[in-house]
Amino acid sequence: MASDIIRPNVMDSDRGVKRKILVVDDNETNVELICMHLKPFPYEIIKAYNGEEALQKIQENEPDLILLDLMMPKVSGYEVCQKIKSDPKTALIPVIIITALRELDDKIKALELGADDFLIKPFNKIELITRIKSLLRMKVLLDEMDHAESMVFALVEALEAKDIYTRGHSERVAKYSMILAREMGMTEQEVEVIRKGSLLHDIGKIGVKDAILNKVEKLTQEEIAHIRTHPARGYEICKSLKSFKAYLPCIRWHHERMDGKGLPDGIPGEKIPTSARICAITDAFDAMTSNRPYRKGISPLQASNIFERERDSGQWDPDIIDVFVNLIRKSYQAAS
Repeated sequence: MASDIIRPNVMDSDRGVKRKILVVDDNETNVELICMHLKPFPYEIIKAYNGEEALQKIQENEPDLILLDLMMPKVSGYEVCQKIKSDPKTALIPVIIITALRELDDKIKALELGADDFLIKPFNKIELITRIKSLLRMKVLLDEMDHAESMVFALVEALEAKDIYTRGHSERVAKYSMILAREMGMTEQEVEVIRKGSLLHDIGKIGVKDAILNKVEKLTQEEIAHIRTHPARGYEICKSLKSFKAYLPCIRWHHERMDGKGLPDGIPGEKIPTSARICAITDAFDAMTSNRPYRKGISPLQASNIFERERDSGQWDPDIIDVFVNLIRKSYQAAS
């Protein structure tokens, strides 16, 4: 029955967590009408009567969903929507436009700015509640994915603390990969994927024994073989997270070689994704330039000479090597 759709239920409270809904309209009567419709539900209602107030309240108390009027003085609903959706911190907050405007162009403009849904006044109460529930369910799933991501990145921090000799390694590799990807002309979206993939590239070492990671003496062949399992281990840790799909190439294939003699799968040349080829170089660079218990790190310029000498050895992508070597040398010239 239709009445079942608008009946409060346990799922609305998200296991006891009240979902926050921001209602934005310069007409107080409209705000109170929406609040009355939402009163039976376990939502925390936040009110704003203009665009400026709405943006301020979003910063102070980030909502889980926004009901937004378009025609408001000073800062319009269009501007509010654009600012919400262009800010990475708030871009995933669902926005339902509720307006008296009926022209198709108005709807298209709002949707192009990132609005998630659109209702015409006077709206149907059941339709309003149904759409709110649907978008809040999506927000809960996104929050859970974000939490899962945070947990994995926390594992990276735990790994860095665990290995005293490579502390800061993953962050440095991520930084170098980001700079290299930008120099190669990649989009900011691609750069961010490579940064995160590089940050996670050694996550599989969380399963490597501490005694091996922190060993000062030369490793045995058995111990080396154990460490070499970390790309596949990292892949197994992260593969079930759908939001991590784009990062998996860096994690699994950063020890592959262009000649097909790498690990764990022995894939050759351009079959290795670009992100993994970039990470392979920046990972090696940081290993060369960092101190280890058994040797002192070399200078970046010395590392660039090794890359240049080994350009066609089959280990790394020679075209990416050229870009990276030029970057290192340009930074030296700028510093001198």
